[in-house]
Amino acid sequence: MKIVCIGRNYADHAAELGNTVPSEPLFFFKPESAVLHQDHPFTIPEWTQDCHYEVELVVRLDRAAKWIEQGHASRCYTQIGLGLDFTARDVQQQLKKAGKPWEKAKAFDGSAVLSREWVPLTELGGDVQDLRFSLLKNGEVVQEGHTADMLFPVDALIAHVSRYSTWKTGDLLFTGTPAGVGPVQSGDHLEGRLGGRTMFALDVL
Repeated sequence: MKIVCIGRNYADHAAELGNTVPSEPLFFFKPESAVLHQDHPFTIPEWTQDCHYEVELVVRLDRAAKWIEQGHASRCYTQIGLGLDFTARDVQQQLKKAGKPWEKAKAFDGSAVLSREWVPLTELGGDVQDLRFSLLKNGEVVQEGHTADMLFPVDALIAHVSRYSTWKTGDLLFTGTPAGVGPVQSGDHLEGRLGGRTMFALDVL
């Protein structure tokens, strides 16, 4: 299983970090070892002083695909989840400034939180570009997203990535985060919601 993550797919998030809006999808990978075990707390790595939450809609691929056209990409998935892309923001900024890759800030152990369940898209209305999701920190909403606001829709993302890396059954697509990202600290409680469903809940150590 590989995890493909999309960066800067919401204009308001790009703006809040002072980044330009990309002309094509920007993607990177997290290894399978980045997945946080279900019901485990998230431990902030000792080497970062500014670890951020980023809630994202996650699509699970049901079939393999290579060089698939956008118009056929919807055949590749039927289930939707929610996830967190934890980011060591201070480390990322240092690496970006030095012109170096920033996987160190994104791909560390426990940096990918996955929802407890995968929901059939049909149960969510059938339109992947009409879904609302949110993240609560200590009971307060800190991020809200609507998939209609994506710069690049899900099917375009699947098609684009398939030009460079073959999708395999079970691969995961983190589709980008909306505005509102921010730091976590020990003692925080995070809860992700998709529509009216609680998809994950975890404590931060």
